[in-house]
Amino acid sequence: MGMLAIIISLLLLMFFAYRGISVLLLAPLMASLAVLLSGDVAFLLPVYTDTFMKTLGNYVIQFFPLFLLGALFGQLMADSGAAQSISNGIVNRLGTHHVVLTVVIACAVLTYGGVSLFVVAFAIYPISRELFRQANVPKRLIPASIALGSFTFTMTALPGTPSIQNAIPIPYFGTNSFAAPGLGVIAGLIMLGLGILYLQSRVKKAAACGEGYGTHTEREATDTTDTTDTTDTTDTTTADTATNSAPTMPLAIALIPLVMVIGLNALFTYGIFPAMDLSFISDNFENVTPSRQTGLWAVLIALLSASAWLIITRWRYWQDLKATVNQGCLGSLLPIFNTASEVGYGAVIATLAGFAIIRDAVLNVSPGNPLISEAMAMSVLAGITGSSSGGLSIALQTLGSEYLAMAEQAGISPELMHRVATLAAGGMDTLPHSGAVITLLAICGLTHRQSYGNLAMVTILLPIAALVSVITLGTLFGSF
Repeated sequence: MGMLAIIISLLLLMFFAYRGISVLLLAPLMASLAVLLSGDVAFLLPVYTDTFMKTLGNYVIQFFPLFLLGALFGQLMADSGAAQSISNGIVNRLGTHHVVLTVVIACAVLTYGGVSLFVVAFAIYPISRELFRQANVPKRLIPASIALGSFTFTMTALPGTPSIQNAIPIPYFGTNSFAAPGLGVIAGLIMLGLGILYLQSRVKKAAACGEGYGTHTEREATDTTDTTDTTDTTDTTTADTATNSAPTMPLAIALIPLVMVIGLNALFTYGIFPAMDLSFISDNFENVTPSRQTGLWAVLIALLSASAWLIITRWRYWQDLKATVNQGCLGSLLPIFNTASEVGYGAVIATLAGFAIIRDAVLNVSPGNPLISEAMAMSVLAGITGSSSGGLSIALQTLGSEYLAMAEQAGISPELMHRVATLAAGGMDTLPHSGAVITLLAICGLTHRQSYGNLAMVTILLPIAALVSVITLGTLFGSF
């Protein structure tokens, strides 16, 4: 009955999330339903107040600064004109002869530099629409092109990416955002290379069949701002990216904050923090282990510095800096609490008797290779929640210590466990009920029937291929 309770609550969570019901309400309700169906009626209120809310609060305490600074930086990039300048610069250099590559690279540069995935989607869509129309390439391929550049290799694979997915494993494995850099680059190249080849083959096939851009009732991205609460809200900040636009920024200047995010992150991760004696922190804060936190601190410093640089250097150009800062900060609240609610749901499920059966089954999938077990756990939970960071958080919250112990016993590097975890979470997270998919299609004014097949190919099948490759290489050669 405990197993059945968990399955029913998960299926209902997926169903209602697909229907657009906020996870803020769904997570505690479905957690309560699982408790009731398990027969633990007397524990319902204590489970809610002590397990669900305490776990939610701990997650907010741990990751809110990253959500806040990531949202703020994304809004500053959008409203300063930097994001638009970068995308226009890439378009001008690659032109309309390689429209898919142009869109993918524009999205990749922005997301790898720390701009929120959906800020990028709203900024790039109008450019993509015009490029695809001019080149007479089917509009139905735009969502897959944006998703390949935003939802895949820059989110989970490339070393140093400041995405929340790449930050979540840090405190569990004591790693940093550059974990297993060689394997991450290989995974990124697999996703990028195969993704471009696949989408280009779709373009050629459409041309051979005489299919052009198509007839569409166009709508601006800002018409879909009311869909932001149906997205994978762990990855979103705000839909409105054009309310406080500044004069055009030179491309070289626009790239500086993106370089700062990656460069400062690397500098503090490999240079400044390792050279410092941080033992005084443990002496004064008994619950803080610096070696497990410096990776996260480096990302925060990089995002804060880049945000400050944008504010100061563009000081005289801001039309309403207060509105931009407020909008960016407020845009972090829904994502952090939605994700924290999903983590709270996972914590409740983990207390149920039926979960022990699921946990043992997952952990014993491949007793000799915890990488395979970890990959399955992350993939399944990301698919169920429709959220890469939500599934990753739930899995590590409930199984993180077990996986670390299994890795140590098998002689597997925590850095390799980190990279496999992020890659696995970025595969099944874009199933049809995913809020990220629903919102991206809404931005583009397209339906699942028109675009989901190609989107699924580049965001599910190709990331899984990259994941299998990393697990194989990591098993044979270790982390590098």
